[in-house]
Amino acid sequence: MSEVERGSADTEDPVAYFLDDITFQGKSRRTRDAYERVLREFEAYLTERTLGLDEANHRDCMAWIHQLRGSVGESTVATYASYLHRFYGYMTEVGAFEENPMALVLEEIDESINVDPERRDITVPAMRSFVGDVTHPLDRAVVMTLLKTGVRAGELCNLDRRDLSLTEAPFEWDHRPQLDGKPDSIYVDDAPSAGEEYNGQRRTASNKRKRATTIPVDDELASVLVEWLAVRPDPRSEADPLFVSTTDEWGKRLTPDMVHHIVENHARDQGWYRDGGGAEENVTPHYFRHFFTTHLRDRTGDRGIVKYLRGDVAQDVIDTYTHDWGDRVRQMYSEHVYRLL
Repeated sequence: MSEVERGSADTEDPVAYFLDDITFQGKSRRTRDAYERVLREFEAYLTERTLGLDEANHRDCMAWIHQLRGSVGESTVATYASYLHRFYGYMTEVGAFEENPMALVLEEIDESINVDPERRDITVPAMRSFVGDVTHPLDRAVVMTLLKTGVRAGELCNLDRRDLSLTEAPFEWDHRPQLDGKPDSIYVDDAPSAGEEYNGQRRTASNKRKRATTIPVDDELASVLVEWLAVRPDPRSEADPLFVSTTDEWGKRLTPDMVHHIVENHARDQGWYRDGGGAEENVTPHYFRHFFTTHLRDRTGDRGIVKYLRGDVAQDVIDTYTHDWGDRVRQMYSEHVYRLL
């Protein structure tokens, strides 16, 4: 089996190597366990055929995907396929495997399989009612930021106060230069990486954006953030994190697990979360990204702007929107973002 060195690490057990790295990248225990279960099942399937993970070709992967049908739902098949694709893509990137056999599988896979599982359908009025029941200043600010910006949990955790510009705040702070001329906005960088130092603090999560993104802040989110900042505990870190714990870890930067816990607690109260429930049923921080994408895309009819706001587009598209940021992006966002308060 091929090996790659990273410090003292090797890939004698590719699955364990991959799981360690996604843990370092800030993935939750729940996510890590899900990857491990799927990858070990696939590994056992290959072992019965005297194959190693680095020896599987696209036909081996497709055969395993095909035999899943009938035993699990189509959305689960899509999830398993995405896990294999992420695993092989990563192991190829670090040089442990020669190629990603799942790349071709995803091109050939039945179009009826959606790579994003069918999720609970929540209307804007229902989400508005949900938000109305979230009264704790931190929880309310976290939930509203996720819903209004579509950022990932790790990206939210990595926000520092300098990444926020608000014109109506009753107190002042210095925002980063990238926000000059862009009032009422949040800057989500693409640089933070788990285990690496950024703005003077080692991070526990990675931002996964293809490019840094400036996202408008509407009046609803601005008011919630002002309320939060007025009572925010003094941060432990000189990086001045925007969101910090108000419980046992008083003043500590939030982690993705903390964010997941906040959302899960409120989703349970609403009947939107159940132990053992999958992505189709449970409302999690990632569901809010799905909600943001779906509703804003449907309201604007502009996939490009939504991709820009999600940080999912390449540099040429980014240039188109950043050049016109003060007009097109803010105008489209302001006119079409849903009201939650």
